[in-house]
Amino acid sequence: MIIGVLNGPNLNLLGTREPAIYGSTTLSDIEARLAEVARSLGAEVRCAQANGEGQLIDRLHAWREEVAGVVVNAGAYTHTSLALRDAFSATALPFVEVHLSNIHAREPERHRSLLAPVAIGMVTGLGAYGYEVALQGLVRWIRHRAPGASAP
Repeated sequence: MIIGVLNGPNLNLLGTREPAIYGSTTLSDIEARLAEVARSLGAEVRCAQANGEGQLIDRLHAWREEVAGVVVNAGAYTHTSLALRDAFSATALPFVEVHLSNIHAREPERHRSLLAPVAIGMVTGLGAYGYEVALQGLVRWIRHRAPGASAP
């Protein structure tokens, strides 16, 4: 099973970008750890990051025949992008939304996610570890929905 890990704008700056909010772990560190976790689950990850909304949508379109699901941190596009939400709906890829900080404890404009209504779940506020939780949950969700699988 292949899982896509999609990161949005400014996440390429993790480790140096506002460490008091986002921590000191880099995106490369997160991706390396996710590769380890995926192996332990009998899966693999394909990681991508883009700062542009269209690039994220193009990646989802390309992945629709390649991955079983997606872990996504859409960054600020979480709160603004109907186009990204539509791309998830159009590709029918199951996904878990993840955020390093607790978006509900931040500025009011960050409290609402446009992706959440079409996500299978959300992990927020656990820092880099949240990606691991999202990956584990997504793999479990997919496996339990396979033909002949028992309920989670």
